[in-house]
Amino acid sequence: MATKSAPLVSLQPPKDISISEIESELSQIWQSYSSTGDGAYPAATRAATFSLVVYEPEETQQLLAALGFYTGPIDGIDGPRTDSALEAAQKSFKLPVTGKSNPETVARLREEVAKKRGQAVTLDVNGSAIPQYAQDAGGSGVADAIAAANPCRILALCPMAGEDEGVTAQVSAYCPVQKQTGGSLICCEYITLRGTEAAIERIAGMLPALLIGDLPKFLWWKATPDLENSLFKRLSESCNSIIIDSSHFNDPKAELLQVQSLLESGIPISDLNWRRLAAWQELSAEAFDPPERRASIKEIDRVTLDYEKGNPTQPLMYLGWLASRLQWQPVSHQQEGGDYEIERIQFVAADGRQIEAELAAIPTADSGDIPGDLIALRLTSTNANADCCTVLCSETGGCMRMEAGGGAQSCRIQQVTPLFDQKAENLLGQQLQRWGRDRLYEESMAVTAAILKLVGG
Repeated sequence: MATKSAPLVSLQPPKDISISEIESELSQIWQSYSSTGDGAYPAATRAATFSLVVYEPEETQQLLAALGFYTGPIDGIDGPRTDSALEAAQKSFKLPVTGKSNPETVARLREEVAKKRGQAVTLDVNGSAIPQYAQDAGGSGVADAIAAANPCRILALCPMAGEDEGVTAQVSAYCPVQKQTGGSLICCEYITLRGTEAAIERIAGMLPALLIGDLPKFLWWKATPDLENSLFKRLSESCNSIIIDSSHFNDPKAELLQVQSLLESGIPISDLNWRRLAAWQELSAEAFDPPERRASIKEIDRVTLDYEKGNPTQPLMYLGWLASRLQWQPVSHQQEGGDYEIERIQFVAADGRQIEAELAAIPTADSGDIPGDLIALRLTSTNANADCCTVLCSETGGCMRMEAGGGAQSCRIQQVTPLFDQKAENLLGQQLQRWGRDRLYEESMAVTAAILKLVGG
């Protein structure tokens, strides 16, 4: 079920300006619409809720805009608009139409942008003019959905490859029409800065001034969070909350350790991938809510976790959460490998009991939108008299492997209903409703990091 966003009023489509003109240009927009004129637009006022900085090192949206397929703000936020633009580009260039970015599509977009230099009209492979992507043809964009809930200022930083020619700036403004109060629109404003990474870093000192003062400030860092990166360091010092998504980590285990080091240094981190574990955590706890099962939770000494092969951050964070709640300390790690890349982690409970966890990376023919999603888990005991066997499985993955492990007749088996808001852009909208530290996440990550240090050792 897709959530339909509000229709939009476009006050200012993306407009190229100099960096020094950003604030004056935005002020002009709001002055122009501060009162109703001839009735073409209702009065419009700028957002006064929060600022969101998006560091977007992925260039697909920028290439689509350069070719005329995408006409919305370059906000670095994937969503229906970007997907529709990708479909249109892939169809035009006779590529497999997936609506998703991939190396073949990006390479072709780069090639077409290079050919476009000096051309007034973008042509397709047959020499015909490419139709521009209609702004609302595929539904509202994700940034628009965020703005509909909380209109804000979005500052997108888009590092690009190529020669260092400084930083270019764009501003734009869009208003969700349902956010009307007394005939006024409350609107979201966008600032987009493009240039090489070195060029953007040179202007890092001025970036905090582009955030709205005395209001919450969020940084969505879509790369490896690293205090050695001067841009990340400066922005993290200026923002109330740093948002990441570990499902896209290139080196998941090493980068989870980096996240833990940031947490230990006092930087407030929110991981969208951690939010995806909520249903698994809730059902695990619920399984031991009945009075007759409460004591048996202490009998658990075997944990099996299956996940989609490719990214182990979800099972590692779940295991960190479970161990932190049950006061287990990780003591050893074994890598067995094989088709399932089996990993075994041993824990010791506070009472001296030995616990073993197994992580299995399951090859899947058709991976979902989220790399490394949990597929199934089993909590059980070597004590045959303990009533603690619990099996949870996704609707897509099923419980076959967990049931084949034995003891299924005495297990409590439940399916985890897939969340329709698991995509990063939707979780981001929820995360922007809160800021500050998440103690449960931090306690769980401390144990996850302890496990990973055993792997390193």
